[in-house]
Amino acid sequence: MDIGQPKDFLTGTSMFLKHMSRVKPQTLAQQQNYQSADTTIIGNVLIHPSAKIGNGCCLGPDVVVGPSVVIDDGVRVSGSTLLEGCVIKKHSWISSSVIGWDTTIGKWCRIEGVTVLGEDVQVKDELFLNATLVLPHKGISQSCYERDQIIM
Repeated sequence: MDIGQPKDFLTGTSMFLKHMSRVKPQTLAQQQNYQSADTTIIGNVLIHPSAKIGNGCCLGPDVVVGPSVVIDDGVRVSGSTLLEGCVIKKHSWISSSVIGWDTTIGKWCRIEGVTVLGEDVQVKDELFLNATLVLPHKGISQSCYERDQIIM
């Protein structure tokens, strides 16, 4: 395993969360600890105390939510890491991805397939990113349907 590769990083994160569920389960998110009763936590999820989670969200399994992350209402996140300061707007769907520091993902976006967004990436509303690598400080205004695209 080479955790410098996004797929291996996500696999390593999953293994770490599984380990934490055995040795320190109190560090993982529990359903009863969230502002909204209709937010669902599935499996192993690690959420920083400063993160804000909206109503009707579904997080997990294998999700890490970093400090000062804002997740708006109706968002679904699975098998992903959201780094410090990122904002996920309403009803977006994120799977098997790494979302960089201070990145904003618009409303109704779908991000999947080991997509990696660098620091300070701005994704417009209603876009689809599939196995896309986006370098830091970029604005994304078009969907990327084909796998393995690099946006510089």
